[in-house]
Amino acid sequence: MVFRTGFGLMMLLSIIRFWAYGWIDKLYLQPDFHFSYRYFEWVQPLGVYTYGLFAVAAVAACCITVGYRYRLAMVVFFLSFTYIELMDKTTYLNHYYFISSLSLLLCFIPIPAGWAAARGCKIDPLYGNVLRLFVAVVYFYAGLAKLNSDWLLQAQPLAIWLPAKYSIPLLGDLLQQRWVHYGFAWGGAAYDLAIPFLLYWRRTRTMAFALVVVFHVLTRVLFPIGMFPYIMIVSALIFFGPEMHDRILAVLSRIRLPSMPSITSISGRDTRWRHVAITILLLVHLLLPLRYLLYDQELFWTETGYRFSWRVMLMEKAGLATFTVRDAQSDRRAVVDNRQYLTAFQEKQMATQPDFVLQYAHFLAERYRAEGFLEPAVYVDSYVALNGRLSQRYVNPEVDLAAIDIDEPVERWLMPFNDTIYGF
Repeated sequence: MVFRTGFGLMMLLSIIRFWAYGWIDKLYLQPDFHFSYRYFEWVQPLGVYTYGLFAVAAVAACCITVGYRYRLAMVVFFLSFTYIELMDKTTYLNHYYFISSLSLLLCFIPIPAGWAAARGCKIDPLYGNVLRLFVAVVYFYAGLAKLNSDWLLQAQPLAIWLPAKYSIPLLGDLLQQRWVHYGFAWGGAAYDLAIPFLLYWRRTRTMAFALVVVFHVLTRVLFPIGMFPYIMIVSALIFFGPEMHDRILAVLSRIRLPSMPSITSISGRDTRWRHVAITILLLVHLLLPLRYLLYDQELFWTETGYRFSWRVMLMEKAGLATFTVRDAQSDRRAVVDNRQYLTAFQEKQMATQPDFVLQYAHFLAERYRAEGFLEPAVYVDSYVALNGRLSQRYVNPEVDLAAIDIDEPVERWLMPFNDTIYGF
């Protein structure tokens, strides 16, 4: 299947790129402290064996590409890739979450092995529609998220990012114009909301796919977002019918590979449990991004429910956080040098995200307790600027963060946001 081949190839290239840029060492081996996801604190880098984990994911991606032991390869890839992403939430990106979610879904979707074997193979159309719905939800939710006052009325954060691209040939001068910022903002929202429907409709599908290519290539030129544009281009192929896929497979089948198990028809006694698992995954895919509705605070400020909700490139936050540790018994105090424990990238992420701030404060309390502080209390003096606004105090400086439970509501210790952002 073309989608399976393209997905596997994109994953393989992503891992090779990550390895070649030295990011395994920089992001997972060099830091002394890693920001863990809630309930996944046990997921930690494996030291030098982290390279082996990436190698396992790469081998699984190769097997997915050629269709060798597809189901086992997909399970191994999902587990290895997801473990990688859970090691440090500093590296969180929407498209990493997209890959993990899609990989899990593909574990339950039967796809024929090899390339020649896939030609003419009858696959239940249900599975194709499931994949189309999965991709469509990502686009549509991303479009809904752009219907907010910062994006539509202020063209933020594009008005911050685009002028910095002045060195791009042909586009550099144009990107300084305010009307271009609004054009990108409104055009991006319209694209995300409309493209799933244009891809679904047969009459507009080819035009829509061309638009997908142009849109994602342009975003790749403008923003450092890695493999995401190419992954979305490959994902859009799922909207085409079997006749186009067969033509591509006819070309791929000329590449001779070692013989491997093939599937000529897709059916079996496990259909029911497949459908149950797929239904659950789709419900999570549809409902998880909406959990922010359960909270009253400004989403962009508290970020409670922000991750895993397909909010793509909507926010530019810059912050500074200075931590002080005090010993309640001895009155000892120390101003923390964050670079002693965090990399520059980790510090930048920590300074603007409440759960990072609180987790780091708990880490500091434990570290200073080990250094002789009997009752360490941790305070932070922090300021954050959101989408071009002036900086304002972020965390209540009078609150001992070491005494705040990780599950307590952020409004107990986070300062209120002095503005309103309207929209989804």
